[in-house]
Amino acid sequence: MSQAIDHVRAPGAQFNFAQHLIECNATRPQKIAFIDDVGTLSYGELAERIRRTAAGLLAAGLRREERVLLLMQDSSDWVVSFLGAMYAGLVPVAVNTLLTAEDYAYMLQHSRAQAALVSDVLLPTLRQAMGQGGHELRAVVVSRPGADAQAAGDVVSLEALISANAPLAVAAPTSPDDPGFWLYSSGSTGRPKGTTHTHANPYWTAELYGKPVLGLVEQDICFSAAKLFFAYGLGNGLSFPLSVGATVVLMAERPTPEATFKRWTEHQPTVFFGAPTGFAGMLASPKLPARKDVALRLASSAGEALPADLGERFTAHFGIEIIDGIGSTEMLHIYLSNLPGRVRYGTTGWPVPGYDVELRGDDGRPVPDGETGDLYVRGPSAALLYWGNREKSRETFQGAWTKSGDKYVRNADGTFTYSGRSDDMLKVSGIYVSPFEVEATLVQHPAVLEAAVVGMVDAEGLTKTKAYVVLKAGQQVGQDELKAFVKERLAPYKYPRQIEFLSELPKTATGKIQRFKLRELDSARS
Repeated sequence: MSQAIDHVRAPGAQFNFAQHLIECNATRPQKIAFIDDVGTLSYGELAERIRRTAAGLLAAGLRREERVLLLMQDSSDWVVSFLGAMYAGLVPVAVNTLLTAEDYAYMLQHSRAQAALVSDVLLPTLRQAMGQGGHELRAVVVSRPGADAQAAGDVVSLEALISANAPLAVAAPTSPDDPGFWLYSSGSTGRPKGTTHTHANPYWTAELYGKPVLGLVEQDICFSAAKLFFAYGLGNGLSFPLSVGATVVLMAERPTPEATFKRWTEHQPTVFFGAPTGFAGMLASPKLPARKDVALRLASSAGEALPADLGERFTAHFGIEIIDGIGSTEMLHIYLSNLPGRVRYGTTGWPVPGYDVELRGDDGRPVPDGETGDLYVRGPSAALLYWGNREKSRETFQGAWTKSGDKYVRNADGTFTYSGRSDDMLKVSGIYVSPFEVEATLVQHPAVLEAAVVGMVDAEGLTKTKAYVVLKAGQQVGQDELKAFVKERLAPYKYPRQIEFLSELPKTATGKIQRFKLRELDSARS
């Protein structure tokens, strides 16, 4: 490992992340790398398909560092397309599969993508996006196309592209700091931003988190509810397992409890990557498998802070820990995390070795333990910039430091407790109130499945807390009971002044609650 790290850090070094992963697994060509909805792919087959895809994209007239849109459901074809583009020196732009044609039209124009790699089921939406923006592509490559796509004649199947081209013998001579790929921010606070990552960034997340913290080894079978287009999912389902030669289970469908349980029992993954919303749904499901029916040794959670109650109940049922952590699209993966055998439920744990973390006040100075501050992080996996957005780039990437947009409190034992997003924090009667703290208390009530808390401005212009609550199936509870429940557990000023019951909360595709939509809902009514 030390030699590889020295090489990645060396000035003028040559490093191509796709080539790096191929070399990592050159001695295990027969080992199964991926199990998806249609079959398996060995490491030897993976390397061959990556190199042939790279050759095919270059043969289509694409040039070094040009962007290619990657709009695919999770499958081995997604991985082949992503790494094939990187091997060729192109820049894959991995996008959310649940967006609208208008969203993709914006992303095509913003990224100036010259080609698209797309799942057959998403091809009609891509065509709409191309029509809306008038954006022409040199090539549209379709994963597992149906009869309609093939009959149209204006696309090429990924399989045909692979078959028609000999493997590209040598990877593009990229450097560790060259643009490697883009990820768009989730949009939980508005317009998505094109976050530009380097070839070295996924290497660092694997070396600093995947191997030492999760302890991933070749014998592991990894399964992530978070999709590959999400920074969290990209590490879970590609960078981490491929860096150690593990096997990955991929599925195209949404990670409902039933779909997740099916993979747990059929493929027996040893490490599962989820999010708090998913864990809540699974624990509430009557189909939750028994401990003896799964092979899990560890679970990971990110996306939002994990309520202590969820972690404790999961551990009580399955006998394993959930390692809760926080990462971001900007930092690519987790930099603050609980540790196996050292879990403090209700906190986000300690800084991951290799990353520095600071909490700063409004004046930019460090805050003492016990006080809320803005979380800044410094580490080698930080993105280069937001493409075409200098103002936001300067605001977020401040020298060696990245402003996370999250507020935290550092505890006496060195752990950090989440206090909400910087733009979600509420100041009630001159005192900060963490929406997450109120939410975490509400979900402890036996009738509550999920909760989201936002600020509401009253007739006097003062901010008060309002909770949106989703009840468990068949459960009923009144506002007064829930308010009293919170008052008994938190300081009285923190209880929600209003509670509204909803059938579901608005969320991004990665499971994050979109509190700005709840605020917009209130504004529209007033």
